[in-house]
Amino acid sequence: MSTQPAVESAVVPAPSEADPAEDSVHVTIVLPCYNEQDHVIDEVERISKAMDNSGMTYELLAVDDCSTDETLARLRDAAPRFPAMRVVAFQHNSGSGTVRRIGSQQARGDIVVWTDADMSYPNERIPELVRMLDDDPSIDQVVGARTSEEGTHKALRVPAKWFIRKVAERLTNTKIPDLNSGLRAFRRDVSGPYLRLLPPGFSCVTTITIAFLSNQHPVRYVPIDYAKRAGKSKFHFTKDAYRYILQVLRMVMYFNPLKVLMPPALWLIGIGLAKGVFDMVVHPVRFANNTVMIFITGLIIASMALLADLIVRSRGDV
Repeated sequence: MSTQPAVESAVVPAPSEADPAEDSVHVTIVLPCYNEQDHVIDEVERISKAMDNSGMTYELLAVDDCSTDETLARLRDAAPRFPAMRVVAFQHNSGSGTVRRIGSQQARGDIVVWTDADMSYPNERIPELVRMLDDDPSIDQVVGARTSEEGTHKALRVPAKWFIRKVAERLTNTKIPDLNSGLRAFRRDVSGPYLRLLPPGFSCVTTITIAFLSNQHPVRYVPIDYAKRAGKSKFHFTKDAYRYILQVLRMVMYFNPLKVLMPPALWLIGIGLAKGVFDMVVHPVRFANNTVMIFITGLIIASMALLADLIVRSRGDV
């Protein structure tokens, strides 16, 4: 999936879809769709059936990310069967993160649900996730934590995702069973300030998790089954794994730069001091050049950490 930046004008509803009902709804389900023609209607039907049976008022925002197959045509053909579904078409392929950001910004529900259209997530459990938020006002996000890994490149993905998750846990001081699950429900008003931070690609789910945890918004994890996806995966291991870990560091830097910068700074200062003592013993009254460089580098990074923290604290959104 391309991750080129998209602009808001990329969202072009069909003429019959431009005027959604004005009635308020409780839940908005954002469903990114890209080349899912063989199963997208099955997914829409599964979600709609679960939500209809729940008795909750909802809208299903099916966003076609400029598919090259018949996904959009099939969504539009099926629209009369699903009155709660709004179909939105992008003119350019913009990435799942952009779809979720714009979908969340357009949401009319108090609760926003993210999921995928590839039949991998148990979307019949969406009402369960929403009820957890309804029943416990202290929780701001509920995440479906996968109990197995069924994606492509499994031998590479499992250790890479474990490492990235451990980095995120270390930086946020929080246990994170699943950092990048695509099935989650959260309060729209809480997510508002963080939607602009979402990147265009897959790491958007990591971003919203880190944003909530970094700002002390309670997140609950619910174990879910994870099925083998239908269709072809859009995940590129090398490129997307790099973006995941980069996004983790970027988000923690955005909210708590001391967590990222201060540890290496203190290590460098400590090493510089220890080596300075060693130099004084071996070569009295003379410090080696690398000793001075290590110590000064530590001081510079520590100064940057304090300055970045001051900027974050003065920003007013943490």
